[in-house]
Amino acid sequence: MGLQEQLAAFRAEFARTAPAGRPALYDSKIEELRTSFALEKAIGTGDEAPDFTLQDGQGRSISLLKELLRGPVVLTFYRGAWCPYCNIQLRAYQAALSEIASLDGSLIAVSPQLPDKSLSTAEMNRLSFHVLSDVGNTVARQFGLVYSLPQELRDALRSNNKALDGFNGDESWELPVPATYVIAPDRRVALTYIDVDYRRRLEPSEVLATLASLRSD
Repeated sequence: MGLQEQLAAFRAEFARTAPAGRPALYDSKIEELRTSFALEKAIGTGDEAPDFTLQDGQGRSISLLKELLRGPVVLTFYRGAWCPYCNIQLRAYQAALSEIASLDGSLIAVSPQLPDKSLSTAEMNRLSFHVLSDVGNTVARQFGLVYSLPQELRDALRSNNKALDGFNGDESWELPVPATYVIAPDRRVALTYIDVDYRRRLEPSEVLATLASLRSD
C-alpha cells in the first residue's frame, strides 16, 4: 500500500470513529489556513536552502551543509509524534531509505518537538535517519513554514491529551506546515512539496525520481 493509500485509510477510519463534529472542524480549519498561509514566502524550488544546525534526540548536532557534502538531502518538516499522519509518512520514508541512499541521498526529519520527544519519535517508528528538534521553529521559520493554531484546534488537541506545550516546551502553539524538500549538494532546492492539508504528503517515489534526476545532471 502506497503512502497516499495509507493516509487515506487512516483518514477514513478517523472520520468513522472521531467525536461528532471533529472531522468537519478539521476540514474547515484547513481551508481557513489555505486562504491565509503565505505560500509564496516559503522556500521553493530553485531557491537556496538556508543552512542550519540542529540536535537529534541524543544531543548530536547535525548540519545541513555537512550532510550536503555527502550528497543530496531529503528534508521533511513534520508536526510531531502526536500526529498520526506524520508517523505514517515517516515510516514510509524509512521504508524507502535504502533506495534514497542508493541514489547518494540522506534524509533529515525536523519538528518543533523537544529532543526527548524527537528521540521517542525515532524509537517508536524505528527510524534510522536523522530526526532533529527545531525548538521554537527557528529553522521552519527560515523556510517560511510556520503558523499558529487557532483556538478551536488548541482546544481539540487538549481534549485528546495532545497539548503542544508538553511536546514543544513552549506556549506558542506554532507548527510548521508539513513540507518536504529535495536539496542538491549546491543547496539548490530541486523539489518542493508544501501542503497546508497535513493529511497529504509527498510520495517517496517522487523523492526518488528527483534524486535520480540529480544524479544524471
